[in-house]
Amino acid sequence: MSTRTFHTVLVANRGEIAVRVIRTLRAMGIRSVAVYSDADAGARHVAEADVAVRIGPAPARQSYLNIEAVVAAAVASGVQAVHPGYGFLSENADFAAALAQAGIVFIGPSSRAIATMGDKITAKDTVARFGVPVVPGLAEPGLTDDALISAAEDVGYPVLVKPSAGGGGKGMRMVERAADLPAALVSARRESAAAFGDDTLFLERFVLTPRHIEVQVLADEHGNVIHLGERECSLQRRHQKVIEEAPSPLLDATTRARIGEAACATARSVDYVGAGTVEFIVGAAHPDEFFFMEMNTRLQVEHPVTEMVTGIDLVEWQVRIAAGERLTLTQDDVVLSGHAIEARVYAEDPAHGFLPTGGDVLAVREPTGVGVRVDSGLRAGTVVGSDYDPMLAKVIAHGADRAEALRRLDRALAETAVLGVVTNVDFLRFLLADPDVVAGVLDTGLLDRRVGDFAAPAAGDDEFAAAAAHRWLRRWPSATGDVVVDPWSVPSGWRIGERAATVLRLRSGSRTDHVRIVGTPQAATVTIEDGQTRSLMATLDDDVLSVVLDGLRVRYRVADSGQAIWLAGDTGVAQLQDVLEAPVRADDVDGGNAELVSPMPGAVVAVGADDGAEVGKGAMVVTVEAMKMEHALVAPVDGVVELLVAVGDQVKVGQPLARITVATEETPQP
Repeated sequence: MSTRTFHTVLVANRGEIAVRVIRTLRAMGIRSVAVYSDADAGARHVAEADVAVRIGPAPARQSYLNIEAVVAAAVASGVQAVHPGYGFLSENADFAAALAQAGIVFIGPSSRAIATMGDKITAKDTVARFGVPVVPGLAEPGLTDDALISAAEDVGYPVLVKPSAGGGGKGMRMVERAADLPAALVSARRESAAAFGDDTLFLERFVLTPRHIEVQVLADEHGNVIHLGERECSLQRRHQKVIEEAPSPLLDATTRARIGEAACATARSVDYVGAGTVEFIVGAAHPDEFFFMEMNTRLQVEHPVTEMVTGIDLVEWQVRIAAGERLTLTQDDVVLSGHAIEARVYAEDPAHGFLPTGGDVLAVREPTGVGVRVDSGLRAGTVVGSDYDPMLAKVIAHGADRAEALRRLDRALAETAVLGVVTNVDFLRFLLADPDVVAGVLDTGLLDRRVGDFAAPAAGDDEFAAAAAHRWLRRWPSATGDVVVDPWSVPSGWRIGERAATVLRLRSGSRTDHVRIVGTPQAATVTIEDGQTRSLMATLDDDVLSVVLDGLRVRYRVADSGQAIWLAGDTGVAQLQDVLEAPVRADDVDGGNAELVSPMPGAVVAVGADDGAEVGKGAMVVTVEAMKMEHALVAPVDGVVELLVAVGDQVKVGQPLARITVATEETPQP
């Protein structure tokens, strides 16, 4: 087998993974080609690539999932190979075949391996023949709902409903009672069909206190297969990984060797070539027992932790293997050094059910320091919409041991700021401080058990004072407090006699207070509500706000959208808003009646009742989907529903979707 030379490689992806792949291509001296949708015309990966090609409108099916458009871009750009990243077309056998037909190398395994491992039913049968242990369950093609319901009792509750196609937790449901299974199957089929174009389902027994442990493998065209150790991915929400680490704090050396060999056997079962990940489920009570779940035939989101403990660039090896090179590493060459932990930064609001957020990124602050790495697709001006996955960036920390890695990651997250978009960073720090997480006592249900204990930190007095000072400073022609030539031209509080106060009403979370400032930027006082009056000095230099309160100086990276003020300090990000009048909830119950409003921008994917029908309290009325996540709105009262939207409608945050009218003697019945 001869090696091939790649002068130009197209990256068939977007966001942080496209930026990360382009970084390695540049280091290898390879020209990079980016593709982008209309929504990503100004994106960071477009700016950092050598060439960028438009492939379609914002919806993924018309751009990043459009095989014909991506292959056409590759041909037009004269590339020798395509790197798919992860998600989108990375595990699409038809895409790999289309590239081969066009004479372009797919940087990944064969279409046969993708097809085999992409069908989880076939995958389980294939690896079992190679002696890899699998979870008990029912996995056959074309299972109907009735067949799955009948088999569930034999499999044993709780059961896990899983889609045969795809990954990332989409379409997966854990069901504890037989009565809940029919509805779970309907929901799982709909979500799986929307995400993967395939609604085939199967069942597995749900392993109690499960831990999710995966093994990274590399395999070349010459029959060499090695593993690069394991990653612990047990901290998940709705089967979507949030924090990952390497190595796992659970496994001993003997089990590590056994699970690594099982991963290599899995790769050999399909003549795998390239980088891949074999995922296992391990019961916390029996860490020496593991069961195959699936194989991801691509790079994983969490690959940086493996790179940091092995010193091996996985993207570089993907490219080299695709070029026909032989692995120069043996299993004995792979040595795990220290510990690495990764946290995924999402555009979501943990304080409100992890609903997807969005907006314009006004400024970005990324952490630096020893052992810290950031993979990000963000820059100021990025628009975070609802068309794609809400993951924005990954923050990774490495240390000599797990304790040091945890400390470094927490500090790095404190220095992470995405001003203009609500993120999950505060929740990540809350999770890292959990005693079980610190102790390494993990399971896939831990995060969901802790969610109820999380409360978004509200801005403190310093942040209220700083936000008010920022708005106040912007009214002065000079933030240094220079003399104002025309005192009538600036609303600075100047008048004959003593200076008038500037009063602002600000809100952060559930806290709303008045802030009163009197003086000049170089000599002022500030009072929050009826609290203590403090001395204040403030200066503004571009986007850096310096505030001295009672002699103590604090610096903030600041951004002002006009509607909200964002402050990034040493301990995190605070968001405050001007309050012009008391807020009114759009879904307040009025006289017993209720209005359901959309909690996020997205599309209506299901309605649970006909217009004019009677519904009971708790019944699903409308389901909205955004960023690959469904959110069901239920009736808060018994009544008659008035639908205001239909399936397929695009909706905005706060848009009324339905009204529930409580039936009275005067209410006409349908």
